[in-house]
Amino acid sequence: MTLDDWQLVLSTNLTGQFLTCQAAVKEFRRRGPTTVSKALGKLICMSSVHEVIPWAGHVNYAASKGGIQMFMKSLAQEVAPERIRVNSIAPGAIRTRINQDAWDSQAALDKLLQLIPYRRVGAVEDIGKAAVWLASDESDYVVGTTLFVDGGMTLYPGFSNNG
Repeated sequence: MTLDDWQLVLSTNLTGQFLTCQAAVKEFRRRGPTTVSKALGKLICMSSVHEVIPWAGHVNYAASKGGIQMFMKSLAQEVAPERIRVNSIAPGAIRTRINQDAWDSQAALDKLLQLIPYRRVGAVEDIGKAAVWLASDESDYVVGTTLFVDGGMTLYPGFSNNG
């Protein structure tokens, strides 16, 4: 991995979310309380199962997602007293173009499904529904938490038969 590869992923995944959250918190504070929601504001960071699952060959990606976890938790701790909720969604394998090679053939799909106890690849709608819930008042007491939407990938399925 080159330094440019490292910096591109960290800049996109971690610095991009920092800048977005920074601007949003300023806007929440500027607007002040509202009757639309119990919270002053809600931030949803996008993480990955790789915030907890190491990924050889993708050190930059896994490090950026681990960084998002600590960024989200630290920011949540900082702004929760202002009733700004900060959480993350950590998708597992989701059927998108970026990872199409992991599911576009039967052999690739079979290999991928070995990592997913629920035995299906996630859909974009799975993530959307989680985001809607986190952005709603139905999740008003959820603060500083990563919601894993992963079909059980973080259960480390390789250990389901005692490793």
